[in-house]
Amino acid sequence: MDTECVKLTVFFEDPFWVGVLERISGGKLSVCKITFGAEPKDYEVWEFILKHYDALKFSPPIETEVRQTADNPKRRQRSAKKQLQAAGVGTKSQQALQMQREEGKLQRKQTGKERQEAKKQHRFDLKQQKRKAKHRGH
Repeated sequence: MDTECVKLTVFFEDPFWVGVLERISGGKLSVCKITFGAEPKDYEVWEFILKHYDALKFSPPIETEVRQTADNPKRRQRSAKKQLQAAGVGTKSQQALQMQREEGKLQRKQTGKERQEAKKQHRFDLKQQKRKAKHRGH
């Protein structure tokens, strides 16, 4: 029995959204790259696949190992969730913004700590000055 599997992965490749369509047929893998402009909605991607699948130009087929997938829908859902967790949800731009936020947070913590230490040192210096003023002779 000949199995056929199609997988679409959509990701952000600066400056466009790109879809990679993988087709496994008869133990051979062929790939097609689709460039979307702005971030496509799910229904837009689905509509594009339905309308333009026949016109897509796939790469020459390469021999590949076909992995048997479980028919259990819960198992499929778990594996999809695991893939999302591993890759990290979000676009590259969102991940870059998150890194920027984290760096800002670390920098704020560091400057806050330095400011607190400076305040503490200033208070200590004032205490020392008061002590010396009290012990001065008349």
